[in-house]
Amino acid sequence: MKALVVREPGEARIEKVPERVLINGNLLLKVRMVSLCGSDLNSFRGKNPLVTFPRILGHEIAATIVSGYSANPALAAGVNVAVSPYISCGECASCKRGRSNACQFNQTLGVQRDGALSEFIVAPPDKLYPANLTLKELCLVEPLTVGFHAVSRGRVTAEDTVAIFGCGGVGLGAVAASSACGAETICVDVDDEKLELALKTGSTHTVHGLSESLHERLLELTDGRGPDVVIEAVGMPETFRSAVEEVAFTGRVVYIGYAKELVSYETRLFVQKELDILGSRNAQTEDFHAVIEMLERGQFPVDEAVSSVVSLDEAPRALRSWSENPAAVKKIMVRMD
Repeated sequence: MKALVVREPGEARIEKVPERVLINGNLLLKVRMVSLCGSDLNSFRGKNPLVTFPRILGHEIAATIVSGYSANPALAAGVNVAVSPYISCGECASCKRGRSNACQFNQTLGVQRDGALSEFIVAPPDKLYPANLTLKELCLVEPLTVGFHAVSRGRVTAEDTVAIFGCGGVGLGAVAASSACGAETICVDVDDEKLELALKTGSTHTVHGLSESLHERLLELTDGRGPDVVIEAVGMPETFRSAVEEVAFTGRVVYIGYAKELVSYETRLFVQKELDILGSRNAQTEDFHAVIEMLERGQFPVDEAVSSVVSLDEAPRALRSWSENPAAVKKIMVRMD
């Protein structure tokens, strides 16, 4: 079958690879569309330490069930599904606590194992989510769940003011989830288009990080207290520090992004403010259901969130162009049909 294979950093090409083998109760899926995110770009560039080469990318997946048995009657041949790409061990401390999203030995499709940029994949039934959605919407389910999970980790309520740093695909998921909770939501970014999209997703206010003083603007919007919750979805040392500096006393800071280098803190603020510092990784089943319900209600600006849709044959060139000019791209989707 055809697949997009990254042979080494910066080199992606279409190749013939062996078809997936249907074993161990898995279902065979025809991949219909795959969307690419910043982590795919890092993998293509060789900047993801979890990726070895050669590697088939792709973990944001819309697929159609082809064959295989499931006790769930909703998972029949011909049904379109979103796919959870996380493979957990079931035995580590996280799994034993019911938090398999943070499995110590997690393997994600397209990262530690080959992903979905191929004609077919196999997946267990419990990783499949049937939904009455378009292929574009199905592709957006997984990235949006990551932001939804971060909002859950932050224990966001309607009484909170939430600042979200970064309005990429994951950040927009956090915006949508925070808005759905009824929280006043402030979005921070340095890109005007992303801030406009955040407003359409449910943001109450926006702050342009280059043309406005972040500190002064956040104080203005929160009556001098600072946000109750800060969700960091950028992954820069500056934004890691700003989250702790700007959050209110006794507030919560949720980190989604990985910083690309070491971060130095004024740790006095952890204690003086008595902060809850929380990590957020991947997503859980309830996050997938919540995102699907939101998309089925038509409450997310799907078309505005997607930069382009390309064919599988066009995908290597699209990856190279994205790598050369990352700021010009919101999200690329690869049409597999």
